[in-house]
Amino acid sequence: MASGTRGNPPANMEIWMGITDLLSSSNVLLDVSANTKRDLLEFMSNEAASRLGRPSQEILDALLAREQIGSTALGKGVALPHAELDGDGLPIVLLARLRRGIEFDSRDDEPVDIVFLVLWPSSGGKGLLTAMSEICRTLRDPQSLKRLRSAETPETIIDLVRQLATARDGGIPAPEDT
Repeated sequence: MASGTRGNPPANMEIWMGITDLLSSSNVLLDVSANTKRDLLEFMSNEAASRLGRPSQEILDALLAREQIGSTALGKGVALPHAELDGDGLPIVLLARLRRGIEFDSRDDEPVDIVFLVLWPSSGGKGLLTAMSEICRTLRDPQSLKRLRSAETPETIIDLVRQLATARDGGIPAPEDT
């Protein structure tokens, strides 16, 4: 089932949906311009709303509420804004690569230029945590981040993310483990 498709998710969504199931080239946004964290979250809320058929303000409010708890910046120029949305729709992952890094209240004070947005339906079980964990594992390696930053097309980014996720799933050591 493609992300962004409306319908009822299976009860065991957290088991069958990983990052490679949710991220498609149409959900990779390159050369995004944003001046502030709020600008970026508004942009990404609008993008997600058009794919999910939900109001962008609902998505933005959920993301801003999560940011009130603490910044979703992971460090090394990466952020992982996320939220659970009421209902039983499908989850979505968007990846935005910014033209220029922005302040995102990161602990390491590095500007953020790679952003994975994860939105998950509240009825989807623990799938949100599973998806976020998979993204974090995939992005641990500095070489992977370098490759994401230099990729020229959404398709190249998808191929890279699939390779990294497959390496993790198959027990093949990632570059930082060797």
